[in-house]
Amino acid sequence: MRCAAGVALAVAAVSPAVAQNVPGARTELSFYGLPGLIDMPTADMMPDAEIAMTISTFAGMTRGTLAFQIAPRLVGSFRYSSLDDWNAGGFSTYYDRSFDLRFQAITETATRPSVTIGLQDFIGTGIYSGEFIAATKTFSEKYSATGGIGWGRLGSNNSFGSTGTRPEMNSETIGTGGQFNTDTWFRGDMALFGGIAYRPAPKWTLKAEYSSDAYTLESDQRGIFDVDMPFNFGVEYEPGADFRVGAYALYGTEVGVNLQLSLNPSRPSSLGSLDRAPAPVLQRPSRASAPEFYSTGWTDSDTIKTNVREQLTAALRADGMDLEALELEPYSVTLYLRNLSYQVTPQAIGRAARLMSRILPSSIETFTIVQMAEGLTLPSVTMTRTDIETYETQPDGAEQMLRAASIDPHSVRPKPDAYAPGLFPRYTWAINPYVRTSLFDPDNPLRADFGLSLGGNIEVAPGLLFGASVQKKLAGNLDESTRDSDSTLPHVRSDFPLYDKNGDPSMAQLYGSYFFQPADDVYGAVTVGYLERMYAGVSSEMLWAPVNSRLALGAQLNYTQQRDYDGGFGLLDYQVMTGFGSAYWQFDDQYFAQVDVGRYLAGDIGTTLSLARVFNNGWRIGAFATFTDVSAEEYGEGSFDKGITMTIPLNWFLGKSSRVSETFGFRPLTRDGGAKLEVPQRLYPLVEPGNRPRQDDQWGSFWR
Repeated sequence: MRCAAGVALAVAAVSPAVAQNVPGARTELSFYGLPGLIDMPTADMMPDAEIAMTISTFAGMTRGTLAFQIAPRLVGSFRYSSLDDWNAGGFSTYYDRSFDLRFQAITETATRPSVTIGLQDFIGTGIYSGEFIAATKTFSEKYSATGGIGWGRLGSNNSFGSTGTRPEMNSETIGTGGQFNTDTWFRGDMALFGGIAYRPAPKWTLKAEYSSDAYTLESDQRGIFDVDMPFNFGVEYEPGADFRVGAYALYGTEVGVNLQLSLNPSRPSSLGSLDRAPAPVLQRPSRASAPEFYSTGWTDSDTIKTNVREQLTAALRADGMDLEALELEPYSVTLYLRNLSYQVTPQAIGRAARLMSRILPSSIETFTIVQMAEGLTLPSVTMTRTDIETYETQPDGAEQMLRAASIDPHSVRPKPDAYAPGLFPRYTWAINPYVRTSLFDPDNPLRADFGLSLGGNIEVAPGLLFGASVQKKLAGNLDESTRDSDSTLPHVRSDFPLYDKNGDPSMAQLYGSYFFQPADDVYGAVTVGYLERMYAGVSSEMLWAPVNSRLALGAQLNYTQQRDYDGGFGLLDYQVMTGFGSAYWQFDDQYFAQVDVGRYLAGDIGTTLSLARVFNNGWRIGAFATFTDVSAEEYGEGSFDKGITMTIPLNWFLGKSSRVSETFGFRPLTRDGGAKLEVPQRLYPLVEPGNRPRQDDQWGSFWR
């Protein structure tokens, strides 16, 4: 737990006020999928926010790595490796999972090299475990050189000294993973490594290195390949900005290849926005020159008010938004708005304000816009029409509008007669493809099902809705798993193969939810029904989210019963009460942390720490770890629950605004300790886009 907390502090420490690339940032990756020469690390970092995927192979060893530049000077990765002819644990091919973390302690300047400290396989089985300190200097656009000291695996070839005793690593002492073996870090034999990179042309790189890895396990103990010399040579070619391929001669006996693919959430994949241009603000004549424009006589005409409502409803719908309610007064208006299209809240508010300026009677000076989410009223944004008219064309117009606008709690729902006619009941439905995966099974590391999901919601009144979804597999092999759970805990998640085998087609969800607001900044929800594929029951939640605070606090209480494996209405005998107290914190610079403390599905008690980087365009990349009173031995392989999450917005690929996104989760293993109930809609993701700190961060999109 101390180590995880340290990561959070490191993120905060290395994050600049504005994310930017550091000198020496380049996406040239080693066989371990992180900045490096060939098999050895460098002190370089990737460009900030870069995501890199690599597949490298030599001597029957294949490594697949997913790396993320968490902050300009902090990078982490998850690696999945296969080792042919390892013959361990009853498998001729051994599969291994490992995590790496690197911190650039010193950045490069004209007179000094960059220096990076790295932990390799610091929370895995230990096969690849090692630590290093590396220095890299770029001498020109064509030349760079690296030198460093390694420990563990990186200190096994021609060591020159020692920093203490390190437990011997061999094929019989490999762990089950998940342990922070801090007593081994930077201990044991030390060895030197280094190399150079030469870039003769923009797309080509030649590399040579001296390796400090003797591959003792692979060459001496398992006989996978022979190490004749510690020198490696390679050539790399970059056919595109985000793709790189390399071929190498390794250790005097082997050849290898490395494929690299990268992308960056802060660098759109499309060439530009395909959204329609926002409507221009309609400038009113001055009151002195045309006082009749400011008459309030329209308030006596129901026809005019109806026309105004209908025109604004149509204009908003054409721009990807819905008018839920409208409260018209002689000099002010309150618009209750549902944002259907825009990832960034201020963009929706700005576009709505433009349309209001064009349609509403000129006497209305004060605009209040309240965003709605599942019947909840998010904080209101109030601005004057004069400010909208004044700042639209100003170079710093967005900043001026932010200073002029007020963002306040708004817990009062619209007046009954303010709702749009025929708004309820509201029906929504969709047919979408789905992918369900099972990763890292030693029998078959990648299994997947592909199918269609039919889902729909009926909102019968403000805050009251019913939802359902059914799924049908079209192709896949998840039902071919033959592995039975060996967990000594209640099988709250580890029996998932039984649902894959028996639940097709399946009723994924069938539930009713009610959302409410008892006070300013306080939100509540109750959900009853078949909540997810494996559980049915009752879930209740309360959230306190002050509009001007980066801190929010929540509480959840759930009573659930496990569902039958066939995906129908049946239930199994297992019942459990779970609950959590949660704290949510938005750091500056797009970072987010969440801490949950409570009782999990297997009855274990503990804490989950989640860290994420959140981008204004909807991307979200994070990691989590759960520590409970279940011991590492009782938990089983992996020692504790942990994983990586990634939310990818559709608009990033299309270049057109959309709130549709897909969230993927990667767990090294699915076990029973630290497992949580999945509820259709939690409160914090609904409420967070409306709070003041988030809108401040995104307000630059107001005029877009």
